[in-house]
Amino acid sequence: MIDPKQSPAVQSYNIEKAQQDSGEPEALDQGLEDTFPASDPVSVTQTSVASSIDGQSGTGREDYPLVEEALRATGELGGDKSRRVDSLRRDAGRLSDQASEVASGALAAGKAEAKSLIQSIEDTVRERPLTAVGIVAALAWIWGATR
Repeated sequence: MIDPKQSPAVQSYNIEKAQQDSGEPEALDQGLEDTFPASDPVSVTQTSVASSIDGQSGTGREDYPLVEEALRATGELGGDKSRRVDSLRRDAGRLSDQASEVASGALAAGKAEAKSLIQSIEDTVRERPLTAVGIVAALAWIWGATR
């Protein structure tokens, strides 16, 4: 069936076609069928509790001695829970105020920079109108050529 006058590509094609017609499963198809995910065994899972390096549970407050020391120094540790909550509220309020100040400052700086850039472009166009027209024409030609 293989003709020696045929190219190797045609010979390979004819061999493949003959295998498909004969009903023999290809190795790739057989491999895919054998590794179908539904045939995989169920894996066993195990949950664990987080622990520290020495193997003890990491739920105690002794894990953060420097934080406790800092809180004692400010008087915010070991006292009334409402004092701690009030302290946290004050801190959150201060952070919120600082964030809004930074955001408004960044917005004002951005607006000022944009106005400065526009003014600079306008001044350049007024000083050199033919150069500005030439630049715009070149940009328009490039943009039109790429479309």
